Amino acid sequence: MDTTHIHLILTHFPIVGTIIGVLILAYGYYSKEDSIKKAALFTFVLMALLTIPVYLSGEEAEETVEHIAGVSERIIDQHEDLAEVAIWFMAVLGISSLLSFYAISKELAFAKKLTLVTLIISIVTFGVFAQVGNLGGQIRHSEIRPNSTQIKGDANENEMSKFQGTENDDDDDDDDDDDDDD
Repeated sequence: MDTTHIHLILTHFPIVGTIIGVLILAYGYYSKEDSIKKAALFTFVLMALLTIPVYLSGEEAEETVEHIAGVSERIIDQHEDLAEVAIWFMAVLGISSLLSFYAISKELAFAKKLTLVTLIISIVTFGVFAQVGNLGGQIRHSEIRPNSTQIKGDANENEMSKFQGTENDDDDDDDDDDDDDD
């Protein structure tokens, strides 16, 4: 297993782990259960830590795929640029989670507000990571690229015109048969 494998395996954790953490924290906030909030905050800290090897392995993963036919350098660059933004969001989420955890544990007056801020940060962080993951998927999966529907649509139109052309030819043959009868 090389760095590219590590990138591909771990890259799903910040996305899936963050949305799970969002759901747990939202439930904990709604139910006012500190232990549930702490579990979510711990999840965010863990995801922040897992994001580090994902980010650091990205450059080597790029080196592995950039010369493969059908791989878009433009999408790789977009993925890389957004990943740089995403790691900062995850760092803020990790720090905010640690502060919220501490505030809840010490029963500080601002714990509830800080936890709400952390929940908002986590939702935004998930959104950014979902987009990073989407761009990462597009690097090797052309079927999820935005223009792939247009290509399919064009292909379907070509197939339909061939089919319609066949029907039209049959109609013309029928007309010829009618002329022969007269």
